[in-house]
Amino acid sequence: MEREAVLVAIDVGTSKAVALIGEVTASGALNIIGKGAPPSSGLKKGIVINIDQTVSSISQAIDQAERLSGYKLESAFVSVGGNHVESQNSRGAVAVSGPRKEVSREDVARATEVARAVNIPSSREILHVLPRGYTVDGQEGVKDPLGMSAVRLEVETHIVHASGTAVQNLSKCVQQAGVRIDELVAAPLAAAEAVLSDTEKDLGVAVADIGAGTTDLALFMDGSPFHTVVIPIGGANVTNDMAIGLKTSLQVAEDLKVRHGTSDLRSVQPDQMLTVETIGDEAGRQIAQADLAAIIEARMRELFERIGDEISMAGHGGVLPAGVVLTGGAAQLTGAAELGREVLQMPVRVAAPAGVGGLVDNLLNPAYSTSIGLLLWGAHAIIGAEPGRFESAPAYGTFGRLRDWVRNLFP
Repeated sequence: MEREAVLVAIDVGTSKAVALIGEVTASGALNIIGKGAPPSSGLKKGIVINIDQTVSSISQAIDQAERLSGYKLESAFVSVGGNHVESQNSRGAVAVSGPRKEVSREDVARATEVARAVNIPSSREILHVLPRGYTVDGQEGVKDPLGMSAVRLEVETHIVHASGTAVQNLSKCVQQAGVRIDELVAAPLAAAEAVLSDTEKDLGVAVADIGAGTTDLALFMDGSPFHTVVIPIGGANVTNDMAIGLKTSLQVAEDLKVRHGTSDLRSVQPDQMLTVETIGDEAGRQIAQADLAAIIEARMRELFERIGDEISMAGHGGVLPAGVVLTGGAAQLTGAAELGREVLQMPVRVAAPAGVGGLVDNLLNPAYSTSIGLLLWGAHAIIGAEPGRFESAPAYGTFGRLRDWVRNLFP
């Protein structure tokens, strides 16, 4: 009989707070056994602006997940979003120690610490130091140097950091909701866990998680991330533009966007008319659907241009053979992929999370990619799918016990 570990994910976004409970079997399968996703308040563009409201949103999500699963939540993997999330790449080199001159975990850890010692302002907090690849005595492209004979070991790392105060406020909200933090995970990397394949990561790909307040962007090459950033544009910007342009309320604009919105102008019939309830006139007025699409297209085009700028600035000549993978709630907007292909001139597709079972009703859609990605991140961590990946990641709560549990399973 397979033994199981329980993992919890908390993703607090601008529009909703999500708590997921998953069971990881000894074979690595992940099954959802509890979920909660109430509307959230207290955040703006992924940053806490009201602690009491944020704590209330998290508590509601936790309560729903606990009642569904029968478990009491103690600790969780928590996503960190907001445009304060940034990244940089750094290299570190050390002499291989020991009389046999074989690379050990200690050597890898020392090289990673050297790479970590970069000039980052004291107001920033490092979330991840992820090894991208190793160079052993001049031989590049080494993925796992453990046990190799060498004199010099060099590591290239991807460092993700965030505003210290923003991280502390989010952590405070989670803890006040009665949950300890196993690990803080950058939202773009969590989303990538849920929707990207290993082949896409090796070829070169970008994942853009378009949420309500922000778009989380992570670029991968040779199997690992090399650029992580958050763009302060999301689905709420589209809704605001519509409300202003059509002189209607945000609720009416959001309903219009979901039911009739598209960012593909070519798909709209020029004579198609819609009735819109405007402020001060409940009877509403007639507008052309083409006018609605023009408002949406302008903002979405701006977003894709920003994504293109980030890809160009990140290096590798702006070339990503596997293109861009869109996910997140706002990625479900009709015509988003078509407009993305036109603006970026590369393959663009919309993806939903996969590879999980259990209570997945309404979960296997792009809006829950980050939440499910957090569980997958935790599952990979405790099973040790990528040696060295989590050497420098903080471990709180039950994370250490989970790791010990897995080591007992896999001697």
